[in-house]
Amino acid sequence: MTPARTGAGRLGTLLAAVGALVAGCAGTVDADSLPGVYRDDGTGAELRLDSDGTFSAVDVVTDGSSGPADFSGRWEWLGDRAGSDFVYLSVDGGGLGRIAGIQLYPTGGNAVEFRPDPDGPPSPRLTRAAAP
Repeated sequence: MTPARTGAGRLGTLLAAVGALVAGCAGTVDADSLPGVYRDDGTGAELRLDSDGTFSAVDVVTDGSSGPADFSGRWEWLGDRAGSDFVYLSVDGGGLGRIAGIQLYPTGGNAVEFRPDPDGPPSPRLTRAAAP
């Protein structure tokens, strides 16, 4: 075997292992488990996903360039129809200026986060609040 083939084989094995690891960590999201209240206790942000498909957000930061905002609208789980598992938030008119929709990503461990830049850091993570 030539050194080039050995290196390519190792790279292929490494990529396959990383892919399997990432897929195993991502897990599957059960859409029925998404409704609830998510908070960031450090900032006071709160996002409520209601089982009727509506949502409300208070003091939520969705990207690194804007401040906290209050907005509401409808939410829909697109995990089975999109290239990535995410919740699409359709924002009611004027709630975020010209933004009509936002992607929200469940991260496991009962948490969600906004990722305005797929290569950048997420905005603050919101974790599921304990039931009252």
